[in-house]
Amino acid sequence: MTEPRSIEGFAIVSADGMLADANRVIPQGMIVPADQEFFHGSLANAALVVHGRHSHEGGPHAHERHRLVVTSRVSSLAPNPTYPKSLLWNPNGASLHEAWSELGAPTGPCAVIGGGAVYDLFLDIGYDAFHLSCAPNVRLPGGRPMFGDILRGRTPEEILASHGLVPGPVRLLDRSSGATLTTWRR
Repeated sequence: MTEPRSIEGFAIVSADGMLADANRVIPQGMIVPADQEFFHGSLANAALVVHGRHSHEGGPHAHERHRLVVTSRVSSLAPNPTYPKSLLWNPNGASLHEAWSELGAPTGPCAVIGGGAVYDLFLDIGYDAFHLSCAPNVRLPGGRPMFGDILRGRTPEEILASHGLVPGPVRLLDRSSGATLTTWRR
């Protein structure tokens, strides 16, 4: 049976832990070329990409990837008319392993790319790594949080640590914006 070799999350957040503003718009200050290069390079190695219906990675190779789109609009699994190599997946009706097998994705890394509800789902499934980029000069009060617990005053870093992940070294992505990348590992 095919399955994930590892589960890795990818996100860039504002200083207050938001993925986007209240209208799901990512501000220009969070679009960092070095982060985009890291993100797309990592997805090139993923066997499967998982995201919600409002998230996507874009780029010229998006249609070529195996993907699961997390949604409650289906009972378990259903074809996805948007991408030929994808399924709509309701985790309440099918496990990740069942969805992976049904899709026929090869064994390899699973890339989780958002949004917030999907990031929360995989906290329970278990990340092996989480690549967290931060745009420290951007604040988005009332925005879309990376994890639900951010609305209860916790930071993304506290949440990752509470789920057994440990931060690696902080890498400066962009000097002018101060954007950083930290990989958290189990």
